[in-house]
Amino acid sequence: MEAHEHRLQVPRTARYYQLGELATARQLFVVCHGYGQLAAYFIRHFRLAVDTVPGTVVVAPEGLSRFYLQGNSGRVGATWMTSEDRLTEIEDFSAYLDTLLQQLLAAAPADVAVTVLGFSQGATTVSRWLLRSGFTPAHLVLWAGTFPADVDPTAATALLTRVPRLTVVCGDSDSYLPEERVNEQLALLRGLGAQPDMIWFEGNHEMKPPILRRLAQH
Repeated sequence: MEAHEHRLQVPRTARYYQLGELATARQLFVVCHGYGQLAAYFIRHFRLAVDTVPGTVVVAPEGLSRFYLQGNSGRVGATWMTSEDRLTEIEDFSAYLDTLLQQLLAAAPADVAVTVLGFSQGATTVSRWLLRSGFTPAHLVLWAGTFPADVDPTAATALLTRVPRLTVVCGDSDSYLPEERVNEQLALLRGLGAQPDMIWFEGNHEMKPPILRRLAQH
């Protein structure tokens, strides 16, 4: 007898970290980490921006699936999705990020400007989330990651043309995203109606706090 697949929605407890006070926020960064990272460590890259740009708040949600990075003990990382039951995972993290954003906006001033930033796998994550959400950030930052090419082009164009500002950031020696792939990504985004700003930095697949501060200053 063949087994039949079923699904059941269950409550989950999601974890996120925050730098800065929402009640006095002028700008809110919602930032999603890459594959195998944890939000507690990822958010540390943003401390310089929060400490030096008044009114900046950063919130780092953590992927819902955690795993041991090597073997069955030791360091733990998180992921937003895998190839297994992928569409369901995308729906789950999109609902999670929608709920978190609603909670953050309710606690912040009405005129707070929201930047959504995704690093590596987080770039694809925030892109898929915004494609499903009715929310439009003031600024979308894709850092060392890509906008998904397998989405509905009409929906992608609608999102990318209504986002006021789009920035792509990448290291000039990124082993995961070499210059050729970055140029392909820029061509994809422009083909979908976006006008991305490009920031190159010296380095590999990594975050650069001085660039984060510069983004916050704008």
